[in-house]
Amino acid sequence: MLADAGYGIDNAFRQHLDDLGLAYVVGITSALVVWPPGVEPLPPKPYGGMGRPPVVPRRTPSRQPVNVRELAHSLSADAFTTLSWREGSNETLSRRFAAVRARHAGGNTGKARLRPEQWLLIEWPADDADPLKYYPSNLPADTALAQLVAYAHMRWRIERDYQDLKQELRLGHYEGRGWRGFHHHAAPAIAAYGFLLSERLATGAAVSAKKNFAARQTPGVPEDYIARGSPPRATPHT
Repeated sequence: MLADAGYGIDNAFRQHLDDLGLAYVVGITSALVVWPPGVEPLPPKPYGGMGRPPVVPRRTPSRQPVNVRELAHSLSADAFTTLSWREGSNETLSRRFAAVRARHAGGNTGKARLRPEQWLLIEWPADDADPLKYYPSNLPADTALAQLVAYAHMRWRIERDYQDLKQELRLGHYEGRGWRGFHHHAAPAIAAYGFLLSERLATGAAVSAKKNFAARQTPGVPEDYIARGSPPRATPHT
């Protein structure tokens, strides 16, 4: 599952993806609070036998969560690697990335229960004072950095497909309100888009091309081809 920061910053949304067993790489803002690598809160206070058992992890002056921006600034320059993810219009797109294992500490107050450890991908252009984007992900711990980057930037491909569907195949021309009407409008548009994409792949055109339409090529003429109306196929008139 891929989503921008408008969805990814929602803790309940990410938790629901976890509950469904879905892997995700989503965007977040720099305000998200995490436990940095190697730092974890103390267990909840021992149960005293009255009331509800404590569930909130304990903190000390030396055990405090930080927002992802602070975590990024605490990393050394060696933690970042320059990687490219696709060919752009003019040049290969590449930036510096770092990935660390961290635990989400709840909302901005950091009072939530201890969450499982997961990836935090940080995208930081070399000339910028602060990181550009942050991506939490529940992908396995052995996932390579290049794979995390590829998943994070797959959203560009999805957005490009959606833009072509709306502009070239008129997906955005639907003005009704019912699900049935939209389904009947969207299904042919998506089917047509899939056909055109398969045609382009069959011709060997680059998948990263701006337009998702097949480059039309004139098929070769078979050696035994005889044009209609030529003398060998002429039918005598009665």
